[in-house]
Amino acid sequence: MNKFLLFCFTNTVFLLFVHAQQQGQTLKGKVADKSSGFPLVGVTVSLQTETPVAVQTDADGYYKLSNVPLGRHKVEFSYLGYKTLIMNEVVVTSGKEAVLNVALEESVQEIGEVTVNALGKEQTVNDMAIISARSFTVEEADRYAASRQDPARMAGNFAGVNSTSDARNDIVIRGNSPLGILWRLNDIDIPNPNHFAIAGSTGGPVSIINTKFLARSDFMSGAFAAEYGNAMAGVFDLKMRNGNNEKREFTGQFGVLGTELAAEGPFKKGTKSSYLATFRYSTLQMLQGLRLPLGTDAVPQYWDYSFRVNMPTKKFGTFSFFGIGGYSNIDIILSKSDERPRELYGDQNRDQYFRTNMGVFGAQHVYFFNTKISITSTLSQSYQNVFGWHDIIYRDSATYKLKSKDRILGFDQTELRSAFNQSIHHKINSRQTLKYGYFFTLYNFTALDSARFDTNSSFAVRSNARNQVFGLFQPYVQWKYRITEKLTLNAGLHAQWLTLNENSRSIEPRAGLSYQLAPKQMLSMGYGEHSQMQPMYIYFFITDYNSDNLVNKDLGFSRSRHFVISYDYVIRQDLRFKIETYYQQLWNIPVYGYPSGISLINSGASFTRFIVKDELYNRGTGYNYGVEFTAEKFFSKNYYLLWTTSLYQSKFRGSDNILRDTDFNGNYITNLLAGYERGLGEKKKTTLVTGTKFTLAGGRRYSPVDRDSSAKYLDFQPKEDSINTLQFRDYVRLDLRLGLRINAKKLTHEIMLDLVNVLNIKNPLALSYAPDPANPQANPVFVNYQLGFLPLIYYKVDF
Repeated sequence: MNKFLLFCFTNTVFLLFVHAQQQGQTLKGKVADKSSGFPLVGVTVSLQTETPVAVQTDADGYYKLSNVPLGRHKVEFSYLGYKTLIMNEVVVTSGKEAVLNVALEESVQEIGEVTVNALGKEQTVNDMAIISARSFTVEEADRYAASRQDPARMAGNFAGVNSTSDARNDIVIRGNSPLGILWRLNDIDIPNPNHFAIAGSTGGPVSIINTKFLARSDFMSGAFAAEYGNAMAGVFDLKMRNGNNEKREFTGQFGVLGTELAAEGPFKKGTKSSYLATFRYSTLQMLQGLRLPLGTDAVPQYWDYSFRVNMPTKKFGTFSFFGIGGYSNIDIILSKSDERPRELYGDQNRDQYFRTNMGVFGAQHVYFFNTKISITSTLSQSYQNVFGWHDIIYRDSATYKLKSKDRILGFDQTELRSAFNQSIHHKINSRQTLKYGYFFTLYNFTALDSARFDTNSSFAVRSNARNQVFGLFQPYVQWKYRITEKLTLNAGLHAQWLTLNENSRSIEPRAGLSYQLAPKQMLSMGYGEHSQMQPMYIYFFITDYNSDNLVNKDLGFSRSRHFVISYDYVIRQDLRFKIETYYQQLWNIPVYGYPSGISLINSGASFTRFIVKDELYNRGTGYNYGVEFTAEKFFSKNYYLLWTTSLYQSKFRGSDNILRDTDFNGNYITNLLAGYERGLGEKKKTTLVTGTKFTLAGGRRYSPVDRDSSAKYLDFQPKEDSINTLQFRDYVRLDLRLGLRINAKKLTHEIMLDLVNVLNIKNPLALSYAPDPANPQANPVFVNYQLGFLPLIYYKVDF
């Protein structure tokens, strides 16, 4: 394995050095008003090099800088009456034109007065996001060690986020379940965008989101703006970029996690219309002979795609069509082996067959009535299917050889969403902006889930939903009032109504206030109430098996209330410190009617979904509180640093009313990231890229096994009166990143090597239940460990 990686790395480096040449490149983009989105004419765009170069935006807000030197640059955007914006870390390479779209904020002072510089890092794409929010770029998602070009894993580096699973990218925000995450793409709420997605989860082992189609996007961790609903923990608000509307460009990438192709360009030269398309296919099947330490001997197979077509018109606004989708399957077949297995992703006593696929298609229209009022209309259709079955394995007690197999579990779940939403953005004046609109989603749900509960029983149907149709209506209104240049108020309301039952209605107030204490210091406060519907299959659980008694159909929303205070200090243009503290109250969490420590608050972060055994009630409660620290030195002088630490508590009460730690209460997590880049050679045409990440976090909580119940269900079952009374040891991981970026003539080559868990630390993951037929008296419960040392390599070329 090591020889193979060394061969790939050294030979690629040699070939790239031979062909490298110094080139200039084009930097272009569009500048708009941050509040209205309307393009700004005459904005001065300055490239801050030894010999500064400047251009102005045209009548449609576009600008272009030609023959820009390759490397990282600082770009300044200035406009009379607006705050000057400085964008650092703008990467320019020879293979593709650099595109930088920005939005400027109008000053509330009179035109001609001195404006205040604003750093691009402080901006969120959503003008209404005032607290617990930050934007991120594709470059960040690709830069951080062990992020695997995955936005979810990248977000695990931010304060308040716990992402300590090597095998999955679940996002635990401030002690909340990953179920509370909302994934939104181009104003569409989408299903779980991950391969091998478990029903009732928002994460997975491999993301369908390809960073090559992403524009600057937002990540929010609490008290989010009024337009976001049906979520209690956080929001990924992703935006797709437009393809290059002047030049055809291509990207090819080969790596351990996938082989990718991307293409973009204009439909017709001279127009502003463009297309963008990507396709990725799993290469793990081709590399299975290398026996990579992925936690399983099974070969995961998957493919995914994305596309976007953008068509602006002179009189009728801008039309766009876009979509993403993916398919995945894995067969974990243990019956072929005569040795006792150790599978990270599956139970040890059964063969498992698993299939998932999802797809989203959207059409969007943006129309400006004038420079201050616009309307955005989006129509979409999404689809997600999860399908699988399990065969229990019977072995000879003396030889461990296979005796027989028997089907024990089967499930097939399909969720269709037809959605329409509209929003009106009205910039009343330089001080006030109003945004209001609605989302309407029509669900069509079908599921068949059946299982045997012991070796002698027949199959029992646990869920049998046939074309269940219902809707979710979400109107909202948001008002932003810049009282002075230093003081901003953000207030709004979000309402939800689920037509499935009478108990799922809510009205949720949201508010935020920010005050600039000094030119470099900001104090912000936020409050928000949030609610969320339950995972779809839970509504259609059948308590007395093989009947039509849907005892959970009337469950109401889970609810939460967020309070946040933050202090932000921009010490200098490339250095920032932030501290944020919060308290969250949770209620209406589904729990059982009898005294139990089981609660839905603990689900959503494993390869096993929450298995309903009885009728659920909205009686569970919980709370989270903590403090978060961030110190960030943005990329300058060839290096960057990011340190985040979170200290927190996450508690809950089940139906037995006993206060317990949630599954996600590790109490603390700290991340330290650093990266260094240096140009090589006299002309700096090749860049050495290095990075590292160190993570230390409290261990995950877990429960002792209930052996009688586990024997009955043939799976690990916890003691319901001792939930989360135990804790695994602390999680520790060190990652390294090493690579080269080489600019050849009209080509950019990039080869990167990510060394995940270089110390090969065996971090505990979870308990498994698997009796040994050769020794029935042996302990059937053992600890599953996370991935050990994992080398990941990829080679990319842009042209």
